Amino acid sequence: MSFFGNLKNKLFKSSSKLDEGLDAIVEEGADGAVPDASEPVANESPTPNVPALQAPMAVMDPMPLPEETEPQGTARPGLLGRLIGGGQTDDAPRRVLDDDMLESLEELLIASDMGVDTALRVTSNIAEGRMGRRVSAREIKELLAQEIARVMEPVARPLPLYPQKPQVVLVVGVNGSGKTTTIGKLASQFKAAGKSVVIAAGDTFRAAAVEQLQVWGDRAGVPVLTAPEGSDPASLAYDAMTKAQAEGADLLMIDTAGRLQNRADLMEELAKIVRVIRKKDPEAPHNTLLVLDATTGQNALVQTEAFRQLADVSGLVMTKLDGTAKGGVLVALADKFGLPIHAIGVGEQIDDLAPFDPEEFAAALTGLET
Repeated sequence: MSFFGNLKNKLFKSSSKLDEGLDAIVEEGADGAVPDASEPVANESPTPNVPALQAPMAVMDPMPLPEETEPQGTARPGLLGRLIGGGQTDDAPRRVLDDDMLESLEELLIASDMGVDTALRVTSNIAEGRMGRRVSAREIKELLAQEIARVMEPVARPLPLYPQKPQVVLVVGVNGSGKTTTIGKLASQFKAAGKSVVIAAGDTFRAAAVEQLQVWGDRAGVPVLTAPEGSDPASLAYDAMTKAQAEGADLLMIDTAGRLQNRADLMEELAKIVRVIRKKDPEAPHNTLLVLDATTGQNALVQTEAFRQLADVSGLVMTKLDGTAKGGVLVALADKFGLPIHAIGVGEQIDDLAPFDPEEFAAALTGLET
């Protein structure tokens, strides 16, 4: 099964919430008739005056992460085929797309943590040129998935690879976001793709984080540099750069202690790591990945804003999408910040982290069978 075939089965809370909510919205206002879906209804309200969706900033096309290849001639499995069963039939309930329906749709998207501004723009784009028409739940899901994919497409960018050796990847985020596991999975994938990788266990204050990285390092055959508990993380990062340069490593991935944006001392420690590694390479770090926990919902927006100001974040990784009904926050992040989304995770296994596919994600989030 492909990663997003897996996502279909694991992203059950968000997809179920939107899927069932969209069905309910249509059924609530259905009139029982089944006219042509393109037939307009007279005297309906005009499209709400909401600004058109703005595309996030453009980003460079990077080289992709290692991906599993499917044998030729095999069909790609539908994202939600086994989750929701067959598609709608011709006698599916339909409802007039009017102001009341749009308001219900906006509330549903906001409840899924898509955010007020993003929800308003998405529903406005759905309504444009369609007000007064009768639509089915399937058609609304298709329109919503198209709009979500349109928001996400410009930011779906795997981690770029550069010619510098070592390419320094600094990984930041709050406690419990999944930084350590993400580093281990990425290192394993790059190692499998033929890249030489070194990991620096920069969370010197938490023995469990170091042990977890060592487990991943052993599994992937990647060296993990450690220091005694409580040691200076900046000093470890400097030593790791020295080792990575001496060995001609392709990538150096530096773990950092989980920190909250309101802890000035921890933020200064992060700034010190950057200052120290720049003594070895003035352009380092070449990537600063912010790992976000999907279960935090709208708080992910606050974290992103804070870390962008303090750590010059270059891209995002979203974890724990399998454990939340708040998957819509990823749409809000793309719409507000336009930062590249390098990968998403839906579990603890090595293949539960993969490059981001906007169309497959949109289908999974809306409960749309493909």
